Amino acid sequence: MYLCGKELKYKSMGKNKGGKRLGKKQVSELLQNLFQHNPNETFSFKQIFRALKLDTHPLKMLAIDVMEEMAWDDFLLKVNDNSYRLNLKTQVQEGVFRRKANGRNSFLPDDGGTPVFVAERNSMSAMDGDRVKVSYMARRDKHIKEAMVIEIVKRAHDQIVGKLRVDKDWAFLIPQDNTFVHDIIIPKRKLKGGKTDDKAVVKVVQWPDAEHKNIIGSVVDILGKTGENNAEMHAILAQYNLPYKYPKNVEEAAEKIDPGITPQEIARREDFRDVFTCTIDPKDAKDFDDALSIRRISPPESGGARGGLNNGSLWEVGVHIADVSHYVKEGSVIDKEGYNRATSIYLVDRTIPMLPERLCNFICSLRPNEEKLCYSVIFQLDDEANIKKWHLAHTVIKSDRRYAYEEVQQILEDNGVKDGTGEPAPPATKKNPYKGEYANELIKLDALAKKLRAARFKNGSVKFDREELHFDIDETGKPIKAYFKTSKDANKLIEEFMLLANKTVAESVGRVKKGVKAKTLPYRIHDQPDPQKLENLRQFVSKFGYKVKTSGTKGAITKSLNALMADAEGTREQNAIETVALRAMMKAKYSVHNIGHYGLAFDYYTHFTSPIRRYPDVMVHRLLTKYQSGARSANKEKYEEYCEHCSDMEQVSQNAERDSIKYKMVEFMADKIGNTYDAHISGLTSYGIYAQIDETHCEGMIPIRDLGDDYYDFDEKNFVIVGRRHHTKYQLGDPIRIQVARANLERKQLDFTLADD
Repeated sequence: MYLCGKELKYKSMGKNKGGKRLGKKQVSELLQNLFQHNPNETFSFKQIFRALKLDTHPLKMLAIDVMEEMAWDDFLLKVNDNSYRLNLKTQVQEGVFRRKANGRNSFLPDDGGTPVFVAERNSMSAMDGDRVKVSYMARRDKHIKEAMVIEIVKRAHDQIVGKLRVDKDWAFLIPQDNTFVHDIIIPKRKLKGGKTDDKAVVKVVQWPDAEHKNIIGSVVDILGKTGENNAEMHAILAQYNLPYKYPKNVEEAAEKIDPGITPQEIARREDFRDVFTCTIDPKDAKDFDDALSIRRISPPESGGARGGLNNGSLWEVGVHIADVSHYVKEGSVIDKEGYNRATSIYLVDRTIPMLPERLCNFICSLRPNEEKLCYSVIFQLDDEANIKKWHLAHTVIKSDRRYAYEEVQQILEDNGVKDGTGEPAPPATKKNPYKGEYANELIKLDALAKKLRAARFKNGSVKFDREELHFDIDETGKPIKAYFKTSKDANKLIEEFMLLANKTVAESVGRVKKGVKAKTLPYRIHDQPDPQKLENLRQFVSKFGYKVKTSGTKGAITKSLNALMADAEGTREQNAIETVALRAMMKAKYSVHNIGHYGLAFDYYTHFTSPIRRYPDVMVHRLLTKYQSGARSANKEKYEEYCEHCSDMEQVSQNAERDSIKYKMVEFMADKIGNTYDAHISGLTSYGIYAQIDETHCEGMIPIRDLGDDYYDFDEKNFVIVGRRHHTKYQLGDPIRIQVARANLERKQLDFTLADD
């Protein structure tokens, strides 16, 4: 069916092949197709009858009745007494297409509405992430709402990653992403030397259309042989359209930057070179973008004991952040590349930095015993960690020591700190002074951080201390050990001062007097939990005998959530409860429209403390510097666009990081086929049970088809799968015994079966 001007051609007839007259259902489908394929046209009755070959009076009357109903249902718009058009306001929308391997594709409307199902036959070959225009289909009786793609507005990507297969006459790319319906055809002259089983990046030169079902591509890069570590890690990055190498011109621009600090520059800054300063980071870190300094200043006016680093004084604590914006000028090639990347990416075996290595690991990095330029938040705190004064300053520092978290943790524990209790080290005495390098300073920082942390939770911050899966890898990139890394007191020490700095600088811009308009700033915002998901959590935890509030003030709900986490700690169901609780939480993102940060219970919060690895922090540094010099507010719309880009890139990089963990997890378990392990159910879907091995923390799936001689129903609300005949239940958090059945590196998928024992 096509429309050319007002002339209609339609391959439909008033009778079907069997000679039977069309019924209401068939007429409805014909009308629906006519209007959806011509969304911008108004049709008179005469045109409609001619197009659909409705040549009898009863059929014409039936069509008019159906159109009346469609107008009543908001599918059509009645233009006048004898003409209709598609109701574009409600029927045609733009948004993002999400492709699923199981064919359950969906459309996410821009207005944030509920995702709508798109059948494969109605997808117009849209790919995952494409911006599309859809037409909603008239809802069939007892069917879910469906949409049809009528236009692909913008392709999300024009590059595809996969494995090459080179035959005698043709070459194909088998996509790494299993949502593709067909392999990609590659003319042999466009192979760029690629051979069978090479991992390759292919650029699409022809998308499917009405006459061509296949995608035609051209190889742009050969990543290496399938299974090689570098090839696989680069393939993960390329699949998300993330960079796996640095542009030469950006590297060259970084080489030209003068790292020297002139006396004139030092004179313009506050000098902290003689104040004890240290960095505390992971042991394998190379980019140190934050440092802490501490010194005792005069005792508070109320008096107090002098001397030592124990009690009764005011403390000057400096949160010193690498002054990236001093070296990376707005609009430069380095800045543009940093903005495009928006974040550093942390795969299992490597870091793909936002900035060139010369900047992030050398010039800007706060390396020990080197003079460095910083942008700093300087606090005066009393022994209860109350802020007495603070100010923002460009500074110069010289770090006395680079600590790994483990080193600081050891010093704390050697001096009586018991991790996780929230209690500081007991006071030192002349007979028993603190042991360890700069132990006095570190122990005081820890004590202040614990006061800050306690106050934060008292004010309503949500307490989620989630463990993270880590791998030890050998020189070839092969994982040799899997373990969970937990956040200890040394990590929390740094975290609290970074949170304090981020919150304080956000308040300095956002909190203004009544009637005064706040200047533009990118905030880190976090909305309140989804009410329905909170209710699901309440119902779920009640099965274990727990209670949680789902209504009331923000503070009351948070207090109830924290109490739930504390009660469930150390129990069999802890992981399950934390998983369901996390699902109720919204995702944090960047925006100039501040709504506060629910999880932290901060009215104002931003990202200031990691400009080496996050572009929003660079933006915040630049704006704060301008505002300190009296500049007017920056353009809100422009910065909101920047925020949306940074939020999107953060999500993409997290997906790549998760894929690298999945790959290493499967690689780690590949030589353990047939082994049995104790595990617990970590996730449930309609097609299988996800289980996490207790020993290695690796996760795999038991397909529903492998559960035995029963038909199982998935109760999504209660997170349980139940057999219809034998009523066998599998619930989130349940302990089970599994056997490793398959390890598919290509799909990054582990398959388990239930162990016989």
